[in-house]
Amino acid sequence: MKKLAFYIIYPFLWLISLLPFPIFYLVSDFCYIIVYYVIGYRKKIVKDNLKNAFPNKSKAELIKIEKKFYQHMCDMFLEMIKTLTISHQQLKKRFVYENIEELINFEKQCSGTILMCGHYASYEWATAINFYDTKNKGYAIYKKIKNEYFDKLIKDIRANLGTTLISSKEVIPRMIRNKKSGIGSSYYMIADQSPKKSNSAHWVNFMGRETPAFTGSEAMAKKLDFGILYLQVTKVKRGYYSAKLIPLTASPKDFSDFEITDKFFSLLEEQIYQDPAYYLWTHKRWKYTKENSL
Repeated sequence: MKKLAFYIIYPFLWLISLLPFPIFYLVSDFCYIIVYYVIGYRKKIVKDNLKNAFPNKSKAELIKIEKKFYQHMCDMFLEMIKTLTISHQQLKKRFVYENIEELINFEKQCSGTILMCGHYASYEWATAINFYDTKNKGYAIYKKIKNEYFDKLIKDIRANLGTTLISSKEVIPRMIRNKKSGIGSSYYMIADQSPKKSNSAHWVNFMGRETPAFTGSEAMAKKLDFGILYLQVTKVKRGYYSAKLIPLTASPKDFSDFEITDKFFSLLEEQIYQDPAYYLWTHKRWKYTKENSL
């Protein structure tokens, strides 16, 4: 059944990816109407997240952010599909790295680098960094999909970006193996996901609320002495993004525990406050507190 569903859906997605951008975004507009007005996909979660993050905003302001978010979410999902057939030249035109030299400098200083980013703007197209003249082999970390056919689809999409996709379970062994083998590598890690429920979680003040933080990026950087940069992605206009690489440290062991993680969340929060519609609000960011984390 899973195989049948894949072979029905895949050609449809491929055809969508071939559409010229003006028509392509009309499809996204139609998806927005269905997702927001008809299905109401995760609307309650989005509303609750926005209320928690912006308690001083009016109902009208929150609805405006909500609608803009859903429009962007549909764009981003379709842009992921577009990656199946988009040319490297066109993608570099639509996703521009302003200061790629920062990563190149880190590659010279460190045996490996970690690029920390959040679920903001376009985290799918960000791996277009592999089209630049960087030395390291690029890896993107993802959560494996149970349906093996759609898992392959995701891998095919990312492969067109020149990225080697590895699951979250594989990343630590791969990092250690590459380090021992002297393979210079850069790891693209979305670092604002919720960690597993634990009474030993590190908590940060994120969007005015205590939030459990994933600390794996910092921990591995310290263990392997990798440099860390913050990947700050900005949506310039529909279908166009720019990215700035903000160095956090080339010497992570010089920092106290969780200091780098706290800095990451501070930078991400600053971006969200500037334009909240481009953050991924469909996830339960505050599904548990310190009191119920045991």
